[in-house]
Amino acid sequence: MNRIWKPNVTVAALVERDGRFLLVEEETDGGLRFNQPAGHLDEGESLVAACARETLEETAWGFTPTALVGIYQWLRPQGDITYLRFAFSGELGAHEEGRVLDDGILRAVWMTPDEIRANADRHRSPLVWQCVSDYLAGRRFPLELVRHYD
Repeated sequence: MNRIWKPNVTVAALVERDGRFLLVEEETDGGLRFNQPAGHLDEGESLVAACARETLEETAWGFTPTALVGIYQWLRPQGDITYLRFAFSGELGAHEEGRVLDDGILRAVWMTPDEIRANADRHRSPLVWQCVSDYLAGRRFPLELVRHYD
């Protein structure tokens, strides 16, 4: 029987406040890395809902996606996993003080673009800076591009 190849569908949040972006510092096989609040799409979940959920679970901040920044396809250097990332920008919500973050997430941190760029060697993937760069370039597409059918 042939194995059916499927990419790993993920979402990521571009959350900007006062010139700083919300990132997470997380444990990975490659050590401690920085990433946007991001994660996998759950079965039956919309991309927009997944992005809001992952942001809350990883940072304790509420987030409402309002625009699509981009869609990114990335094959890990190991060649074993292809990620298909949908990155959204949106509105920051309330902070849930005391909320326990997802396993593997050490902390949520606010960083300037210069700080993000200076830590490129600690990015989870090249998508971290690419998403920030696209956001800073003004890339915003209406959520109507992303359709979810129950």
